[in-house]
Amino acid sequence: MQNQEGHLVTLQVRSVLDKVLMVFSCVCCLAACSPGEQTFIRVASGPAGGYWYPLGAKQAEIFQREIPGISASSGPGGGVGNLRDVANGEAEVGYTYAYSAHSAYVGEPPFTENHTNLRHFASLYPAAYHVAVPESSAIETYYDLAGRNLSPGKLTDSGYTVFQVVMNKYGLPLESISANGGTIHHVSYTDSVALMKDGHIDAHFAMSGLPQAFFLDLEFRPGIRFLPMENNVLAEIIAENPGYISISISNDHYQSVESPITTLGSMTTLVVNQNMPDDLVYSMAKALWDSHGELVAVADAWEQARLDQALIGAAIPVHPGALKYYQEHGVTVPSY
Repeated sequence: MQNQEGHLVTLQVRSVLDKVLMVFSCVCCLAACSPGEQTFIRVASGPAGGYWYPLGAKQAEIFQREIPGISASSGPGGGVGNLRDVANGEAEVGYTYAYSAHSAYVGEPPFTENHTNLRHFASLYPAAYHVAVPESSAIETYYDLAGRNLSPGKLTDSGYTVFQVVMNKYGLPLESISANGGTIHHVSYTDSVALMKDGHIDAHFAMSGLPQAFFLDLEFRPGIRFLPMENNVLAEIIAENPGYISISISNDHYQSVESPITTLGSMTTLVVNQNMPDDLVYSMAKALWDSHGELVAVADAWEQARLDQALIGAAIPVHPGALKYYQEHGVTVPSY
């Protein structure tokens, strides 16, 4: 009797174990048969008040809608910080400028190491370095900026890098500004506009698309002028970094500009990490360029973004996935 009871207990235990194993097998089967894990794409855009912030949000929406298995988001950033985030795997796509991408790739200031895992994804539209002063200001050249109250952007903004480079070329290192009684304000574009309207800054600096909404705002009140850059300074800077170009700010951009203003420029670009799968980056490129009209509706500057110029000004290697897409569409591939 005891043996029969023991046998019965053993059968019951085995029955329970069999059920557990069956449930476990079903779970494993479901996991194996279910779609692959969702892929996340984080777009590092720009500060509030500029083009990048709303464009990045729209791109995240497009990627999630057009690419199966993708969950995408967008957040604020800056051209320098975005490069570090993409290189460190904290973002998959980053807005920046070609000159900053080159600096990050080779490890020159403001970068302390070379980020050779960065890859070019797309050239979008040209940007110009704006240096705006109040219309009534006595400031006529960069040399007049010594000892003034200046707003060149946040430390992680690409425009701040340009500010440092340009001011050094004019013999006005940053420490000389405060030494001569001036102040450098590291605030957002929106705050810079407010400071200029209130008369608290003498010049507002920004590398941005043409035209830029916040400069149009300042053009209305209090009225502004843009400082030109001398050709010899331009040539020297461009020779040191292939991501820079010469560009003009004209009456086509701002009504108050009577004669074209020559200044430093660069292509607005998107970068990705080299470790992103080729097929994913290919799909991202397709989704981006197929949605051109949606992005134009977000920012007029996107009208200047053209598929046939998607590799113009690329100062770092192109991601293979993007390269495949561009080659299929006859885009001229530059040598790097």
